[in-house]
Amino acid sequence: MALKRRTKISPNFSMASMTDVIFLLLIFFMITSTVVSPNAIKVLLPQGKQQTSAKPLSRVVIDKDLNYFVAFGNEKEQAIALEQLTSYLQDYAQREPEMFVALYADETVPYREIVKVLNIANENHYKMVLATRPPERNK
Repeated sequence: MALKRRTKISPNFSMASMTDVIFLLLIFFMITSTVVSPNAIKVLLPQGKQQTSAKPLSRVVIDKDLNYFVAFGNEKEQAIALEQLTSYLQDYAQREPEMFVALYADETVPYREIVKVLNIANENHYKMVLATRPPERNK
């Protein structure tokens, strides 16, 4: 009786099925990544159609010792008390109704002091700009 030899089993395997699986995973992740929306704040940025002219600027400066200084345009800064700030800004607003106020505060100034100035500007409907670097003093 003749015995047949068994065929040899090859130790190789086909990569074709592996590439199919990777391709399907790639398609799956591409589709699901477009469905996911980021949890970010939506900000509507203004679009300018023309170049704006520089508006008159009044400055409020708070130094590290909580001293307040105000100035309009290129005028010299004056030291004032916080209670006088409203009257000074009203005088400046009468001179130039389209002015805006730039607030310069030292980095050591507590936020409550900055908020006090912001509240004064909000109550009087002034346009505020929070500046990052204090201007050079005109003394």
